[in-house]
Amino acid sequence: MLAIVAAVVFGFALLLDLLNTDLGAPELFNWNTLVLIGLLCLALFFAGVGRGGTGGGRWYRGRRPGRG
Repeated sequence: MLAIVAAVVFGFALLLDLLNTDLGAPELFNWNTLVLIGLLCLALFFAGVGRGGTGGGRWYRGRRPGRG
């Protein structure tokens, strides 16, 4: 989920850069801030924060391969 959020933030930053606009708030919607938000989301995603599921012990469902 966080990777999708990061992709949306990077896409929004690219769109603002291509349109050369700041939406009237130059301190809030600048390139550096949006890139840092996207990188934060990616770092949290790679750290395992926001994973789907219950997070409980067994990740493999069904019969394990090679266990007769």
